[in-house]
Amino acid sequence: MSGYNKWIFGSLGFALTGTPIGAVVGFALGALMDNAKGITVSAGAPGPRPQYRPAGSTSGDLALSLVVLTAAVMKADGKPTQGELGHVRRFFAQQFGPQHSAELLRVLRDVLKREIPLREVCAQIRGHLSHPERLQVMHYLIGLAHADGMVHLSERRVLERIAADLGISDKDLASLDAMFRGPSAASAYTILEVDPKASDEEVKKAYRRMAMKHHPDRVAQLGEDVQRAAAEKFKKVQEAWERVAKERGIK
Repeated sequence: MSGYNKWIFGSLGFALTGTPIGAVVGFALGALMDNAKGITVSAGAPGPRPQYRPAGSTSGDLALSLVVLTAAVMKADGKPTQGELGHVRRFFAQQFGPQHSAELLRVLRDVLKREIPLREVCAQIRGHLSHPERLQVMHYLIGLAHADGMVHLSERRVLERIAADLGISDKDLASLDAMFRGPSAASAYTILEVDPKASDEEVKKAYRRMAMKHHPDRVAQLGEDVQRAAAEKFKKVQEAWERVAKERGIK
């Protein structure tokens, strides 16, 4: 547990000095750490709260954000499905390693039982994560919604709420969602956020803009594992450009 403590305590300023996320995950973290070095972390517990606030976001910040928002999406259509649980396990293991992944899944299990003040949680996340980091969070959540083969209306509404509260535009949301559809000319234009009637020069500009927006280096501070996940999103932008360029004969 000590390794996990060191990792997760790097984000206590993010999670617990701001009430919304602290209220949701504090109890679960407290249960995990109660016997670790005599430290107890519990939302609403008496005594002073940690005052540490990181200068920039960390992998731990992202992890706690994902746990809470994962629960919100999984609860949207009733109860978690096996497809969703498998998606979460794989993603957490790839991004945070087997030990941290196991602990995050325990926190998720507890958070799924709680009411989530979604607007307040999103406001806190928006204040700590940059726009490229929030795009990466949204990409993961959309993939989660697609994990069981279809996106229910209730899930779509929750995704739209989260996107709006995270400051992600409708165009960005549509672009990210199109990355999970089958390849087609229509989805390619949506991914590039450009009208099919646009000129070749406008399409080129749109591709350059999207390539900059989704480049893995924009989330470099979160570590190599998160960069690899961002690279999947970046690849979808490249594939969309290649499809449109081939269709139009752009060199």
